[in-house]
Amino acid sequence: MKLSQLKTSGHAPSLFSAFLYFDVSFMIWVLLGALGVYITNDFGLSPSEKGLIVAIPILGGSIFRILLGMLTDRIGPRKTAIIGMCATLVPLVLGWQFGNTIGELYIIGILLGVAGASFSVALPMASRWYPPHLQGLAMGIAGAGNSGTLLATLFGPRLAEVYGWHGVMGMAIIPLLLVFLIFIFTAKDAPSQPAPQPLKDYLKVFKYRDTWFFCLLYSVTFGGFVGLTSFLSIFFVDQYGLSKVAAGDFLTLCVAAGSFVRPIGGLLSDKFGGARILMFLYIGAALCMFGVAQLPGLGLAIAILFIAMACLGMGNGAVFQLVPQRFQKQIGMITGIVGAAGGIGGFFVPNLLGTLKSTTNTYATGFIAFSAIILVALTVLVVAQQTWKRTWNAQNESVKI
Repeated sequence: MKLSQLKTSGHAPSLFSAFLYFDVSFMIWVLLGALGVYITNDFGLSPSEKGLIVAIPILGGSIFRILLGMLTDRIGPRKTAIIGMCATLVPLVLGWQFGNTIGELYIIGILLGVAGASFSVALPMASRWYPPHLQGLAMGIAGAGNSGTLLATLFGPRLAEVYGWHGVMGMAIIPLLLVFLIFIFTAKDAPSQPAPQPLKDYLKVFKYRDTWFFCLLYSVTFGGFVGLTSFLSIFFVDQYGLSKVAAGDFLTLCVAAGSFVRPIGGLLSDKFGGARILMFLYIGAALCMFGVAQLPGLGLAIAILFIAMACLGMGNGAVFQLVPQRFQKQIGMITGIVGAAGGIGGFFVPNLLGTLKSTTNTYATGFIAFSAIILVALTVLVVAQQTWKRTWNAQNESVKI
C-alpha cells in the first residue's frame, strides 16, 4: 500500500512542509483572481481587461518559476523556499498599502508570481526524498497545495466585503509568516540533492524534445486549472448574475475538485502510467469545456465545471508522475520550465475567455476554443507516448508510461 510505504520512506516533515509552503503560496498567488470582481469594479474594466488583470500574476509565476527552479538545483529547495517567502511579502505589502492605479496593479500582479513559483521548489523537495515508485504520490501530495486556492476563493470575498480588497492583501501576510516559521524548523533538503552544475548544463534541457512535450501538456492541465480559477468568479457574475460572495463560493466548490484529486492522479499514474491516465483526462476535460460552452443553467454548469476541474487537477498529477522519470538529475530546472509553461497556459486561458467574450459577446466561443486546444494536446500526447515507449522502456522496463 503506497500510503504505508510513505511512512517508512523519505522524510514526512519535509513533505508536509513542502505542502504547506505550496499551499499558502498558491493562496497568495491567486488572490487577484479571487478578489477580481472587487478590483475590476473599482476600475470599471472591460471583459478583456478583467481577463488581463487576473492573469498577470500567472504570467509572473511563469517568469519566476524558471529562476526558482534553477536555484533549487543549485542551493537546494529549503534555502530557495525561504528566499521565495521573504520575496512574497513585497507584493502583499504593496497591495495592502498601495494598488490605487492600473500601473501599480500590474506591478503587484507580476511580483505575486514569486508565490506561484513555489511550485518549482515544493515538488523537487518532495520528489528527492522518495524512490521512483512513490514519486507520483509524493509529488501529488505536495502538489495538492494548490488547495490554497480554496482559502483565497472562500475567505477572500467575505473578508473583502468587510475590509476591502486592500485589507485582504494585508491579512494574507499572517498565514505566510506562520508557514515561514513552521518551514524553517521542519523542512530539510534530501541527501540526494545533486551538486551544483554549471549554468550551461541546466540549459541543456531546452534541447530535448520531451521538455517541450511536457511544457505543452502541462500548459493545458495546470494552465486550464489556474486560468479557470482566476476567471470563473467573473464568469459566474457576468453570465448568471450571482453576488460576489456567491460566485466565490461556487468557484471554491469547483476548485476543490481539482485541488484534492491531484494526488489521486499521481497515484493512478504510478499504477497504470501517466500518459495512459492523461489521455482519458484530456478527453473528459474537452467534453466538459464543450458542455460549458452551451451555457446551461447554473446547476448543470457547476456540475460540469466540477468534473472539468477534477480532470485538470488529476492531469497535473499525471504529468508530474512522468517528469521525474525522464529528468532525474535536473528535476528542479525541468520543474521550473514545465511549471512556467503551465503558468503561461494559465495566463492565456482568462485572456482567451475575456477577449472572445468582448469580440463575440458570448462566453461560448471561449470555452469551445479551449476544448479544441485540449484535443490538440491529446494528439501531441498520443504521438509523444510512442516515442517514450521505445526510449524509456529500453532504459528501464519498470517505468510506467
